[in-house]
Amino acid sequence: MRIEVIQAWPRRHVVRALELADGSTVESALAMLPDIGDDVAGYAVFGVRADTGTVLRDGDRLELLRALEADPKEARRRRAALRPLR
Repeated sequence: MRIEVIQAWPRRHVVRALELADGSTVESALAMLPDIGDDVAGYAVFGVRADTGTVLRDGDRLELLRALEADPKEARRRRAALRPLR
């Protein structure tokens, strides 16, 4: 089966195609990618969280997730503080 692996950063991204045996898991896909780096915080398949035991299917898109750079609530507070009240 064929899957895509996507890793993205703020200004660039990498897409790789992998050929795996039927019934392969996220863990077996990761074993084929020794150079993914230490900044992977999690995994998703088409935007749905996955773990290393998740079984992949032909055509899946495995996304390597980064850690959040800012707390969403705190970022919203900072933006609101910059806007004047109407």
